[in-house]
Amino acid sequence: MFTSRARRMRQHATDAERLLWRYLRGRRMAGYKFRRQVVIEPYIVDFASIEARLIVEADGGQQADQRHYDAQRDARLEAARYRVMRFWNHEILTETEKVLEQIHEVLLNTPSP
Repeated sequence: MFTSRARRMRQHATDAERLLWRYLRGRRMAGYKFRRQVVIEPYIVDFASIEARLIVEADGGQQADQRHYDAQRDARLEAARYRVMRFWNHEILTETEKVLEQIHEVLLNTPSP
């Protein structure tokens, strides 16, 4: 169930997700492998580097209405030893370099696997 939903989500990515994926794919970000629409049960996260234990979320306008859910979700993912970075779609689209620099900085401070 999760994998088929993740596959559908990959096929219907937002503009912000497509833009971010262009920079994260193919080990382009500090040499770390990222995957998109990754199942980390019971969730599907936008982007994840399993080796860096880093999750990157691209949040749209609907996210403002579910902050409590996102906080609980982030807490569970962090309890599983993942770091979660969240960016608004608008931020990804208009301040791409700033977003990429923040992700890069976190990766540079990640201990080698």
